[in-house]
Amino acid sequence: MNPMIFALPGNELLAEALVEAMRAQRGTIAMRHFPDEETYLRVEQPVNGRDVLIAATLDRPNSKLVDLYLLASTLREGGARRIVLVAPYLPYMRQDRSFSAGEGVSAAHIARWLSSFLDGLVTVEPHLHRIRALEQVYRMPVRTVHVPEAIGRWVRENVTQPLLIGPDEESGSWVAGAAAIAACKYLVLKKLRHGDRDVSIVVPGVQQFPEHTPVLLDDIISSGATLVEAAHKLKAVGAPPPVCVAVHAIFAQEAYERLQHAGVDRIVTCNTILHPSNAIDVHREIALAAADLLASVDRGVAA
Repeated sequence: MNPMIFALPGNELLAEALVEAMRAQRGTIAMRHFPDEETYLRVEQPVNGRDVLIAATLDRPNSKLVDLYLLASTLREGGARRIVLVAPYLPYMRQDRSFSAGEGVSAAHIARWLSSFLDGLVTVEPHLHRIRALEQVYRMPVRTVHVPEAIGRWVRENVTQPLLIGPDEESGSWVAGAAAIAACKYLVLKKLRHGDRDVSIVVPGVQQFPEHTPVLLDDIISSGATLVEAAHKLKAVGAPPPVCVAVHAIFAQEAYERLQHAGVDRIVTCNTILHPSNAIDVHREIALAAADLLASVDRGVAA
């Protein structure tokens, strides 16, 4: 039988894309919150013996994680054969080591918890740093969708004479991949972070490309501090207003407005988190990765 797709609220478009690409059956849930904010949840179709995918991007994650656990547990009690989480944005990757005495490594904690009640994970460009691969902390089959090709195509089709600028030295290969698809040059920022909102950067060599449109790339726009500072630096050297492109549209607090006021030309994101800036559709790539994960588990060769 083809898999069933269930979605936490707000993930309907992703669920529809999974249904179409995988020839899956759309499942529905009844879900509401009691006055004390506890969750009531009911699965409305039988799932016994079925593979089930849960569409649930996990920005602003804390309450969503509880709802995810309750849905997965209910599906398990209903006899679901395998339960795979499709979370285009995967949270809790920032704290990937203990920096001070008494700190927990929340990336590992959340990974251990999710691995305890799920059978697979599909995500998009997780924020990896000291953890080099999700398989280091997740104890279930994982598929990671990489999107430089989709970003490169968008840049090639929408920006005149682009110059891609990556967020830091570690992004070099990622930015190079997008630049190859966009058929353009690229640079990377030199960044020194002093705090969550205090970032100093250098934009090396941008003066060599005075006729190019700067395209600032990042995996996540959260506070927006790096991109705001980069926009100011570019303006100071006489560069045209930059286009900002990111994978995940977190936009904490008033980050979107601050970035607009920094004088950028346009802000564009992938549709991993629903936001008005979404212009790059990666749902098909996500669906292909989910289908590959299920097929490889059937073959007994999943990572």
